[in-house]
Amino acid sequence: MHNISTGLGKPLLAASLISAAASALLFTPSLASAHAIAGDRVFPATMAVDDPGVGDEANFLYGHQRITGDNGDQSINTFSFEYDKLITPRLAFSVTGAYVMQNNPTARGFDNFGVGLKYLLYVNDAHEFMTSVGVNAQLGGTGSQAIANSFSTISPTIFAGKGMGDLPDSLAYLRPIAITGEAAPALTTGAGQPNAFNYGFTVQYSLPYLQQHVHDLGLPQPLSNLIPIVEIPLSRSQGQTTGTVNPGFIWINRYGQFGVEAQIPINHASGSHVGILVQAHIFFDDIAPTTIGKPLFQ
Repeated sequence: MHNISTGLGKPLLAASLISAAASALLFTPSLASAHAIAGDRVFPATMAVDDPGVGDEANFLYGHQRITGDNGDQSINTFSFEYDKLITPRLAFSVTGAYVMQNNPTARGFDNFGVGLKYLLYVNDAHEFMTSVGVNAQLGGTGSQAIANSFSTISPTIFAGKGMGDLPDSLAYLRPIAITGEAAPALTTGAGQPNAFNYGFTVQYSLPYLQQHVHDLGLPQPLSNLIPIVEIPLSRSQGQTTGTVNPGFIWINRYGQFGVEAQIPINHASGSHVGILVQAHIFFDDIAPTTIGKPLFQ
């Protein structure tokens, strides 16, 4: 479970921390299990559209994007983090934050911190289907005055994911495909502040699924653990739709994952150049299932 702030952080610090985490992941054993599983399907922790699972995990994300501002193009860099803690095997609590650096005008500091709850509502293993519900709140006034809003935003959200493993044998090579999505109104507490409707979906092709459950092509590492993906996060507010198309990949194993995506604006209001997202993600529920990764209540 994660949210991506549009605000941003120190690029060198972000890059070095994410690189160190990714290096550690690359030398761990291959994919065996993960937190969001429906039958044979593992849904990775995606970067821009949240996955349908819950877990004990930490997410680190660096983003760079240029958007249209009042004084011309504005460059924004973000280093965001999220920590999710399982309260029960189906219920997780999250804390999020982001350090932001922008120019035109120049400003830096922390965006508002956020908290959230997410509940795994239903899993159908035979059809590789999973759905969750949750609520996230960005707490107004908890961040830097130069970056953060003074009002809060509350977002009740529904999440879903469907793998294609139940397709017939004639379509076996389409079975590695999975589709996930989320939808959430963003309700503000500030007088006169516009609400929004945020939604999005992802299309994934899992090479680990292909290797293990369709046909072993003998792909070497790191290809055998790669998931090519396209994410499309969108937002509608005051009659204007903004968003990006994010092609990229996620490399996943039992203990975590590393991902990179481009951010291609869908229109001028969404940005003026192609941006980038870089992710390092750690599964505490697989690294330390009996200690820090254990639910508070079974």
